[in-house]
Amino acid sequence: MSKPIKGRSAALSKDKKKASRKRAAHARAPKSPKHKREGSSPVRQARPSVEQMSRPESKQARIIATLRAPGGTTIEALMRITGWQPHSVRGFLAGVIRKKLGLNLVSTAANNGRVYRIADRTAA
Repeated sequence: MSKPIKGRSAALSKDKKKASRKRAAHARAPKSPKHKREGSSPVRQARPSVEQMSRPESKQARIIATLRAPGGTTIEALMRITGWQPHSVRGFLAGVIRKKLGLNLVSTAANNGRVYRIADRTAA
């Protein structure tokens, strides 16, 4: 005769409990980061200057050289130099020129549109 169903379901639940205990025992403990030194602050490198960060033939270097010209430049001229859309040029001016590089970008209204240029910090 066969065993009662009640006994079999109890045996299955015991197997499930064993399996979950095994999984819990074999679970990896969270590893502590080995790269951190205890008791010391992280080593930071000095930020390289603008001349070191950009290659002379890069679009960034061409834009900076154009912006440093005494007359400045327009968004349309920067679009021709880089091949970018106008929103990309404006984003580059705000994100890279002003924020990342910390240069003093000045814009003035002119007859042929808005003119952008990099001004010296001493003149500001």
